[in-house]
Amino acid sequence: MCTLFRVFVTLFATLAIAPGSYSEELASESATNPKELIGSVLDDFHLAAAEADRHRYLSHFAENAVFMGTDDWERWPIEAFTEYVEQRFATGGWAYTAESRNISLAPSAPNARLDELKISERSARYRGTGVLLNEQGGWKIAHYSLTILIPNEGFAAISEMATSGFEERKSKE
Repeated sequence: MCTLFRVFVTLFATLAIAPGSYSEELASESATNPKELIGSVLDDFHLAAAEADRHRYLSHFAENAVFMGTDDWERWPIEAFTEYVEQRFATGGWAYTAESRNISLAPSAPNARLDELKISERSARYRGTGVLLNEQGGWKIAHYSLTILIPNEGFAAISEMATSGFEERKSKE
């Protein structure tokens, strides 16, 4: 009974915060198709970033989540990433459109793995990979890694540029 009450309170609070929005949409989704539900979570995660909706974007992360950025130093535990998101969203978000997505459910645990190809109109093509946990009745991102895709034909030139940049940065330390 206590668990059912918590689910009701959580659902009510979610719908009360954003009536007629994504939360209501998720509440009506069938729990029998977790891949569709995870896809909806990821779509809203990206939409919230494009709209610079800090609260909605960050609500998609699990408590001890980690976000891996495209630079070698960008390993963001959720607390540090929250600060970055707050500063970055003050001037606007970022927009990625998922071109394709693969979701694999773990056979014996409430988690899923994903990889998706994403396009940014401003910059390049990216791959997002991650792990989601099904906790407290909803899918949350526990780990997300963003990488810039480089065609194999251009790898030598990019590798030289990256090595030079990393060495320059290191020499300034």
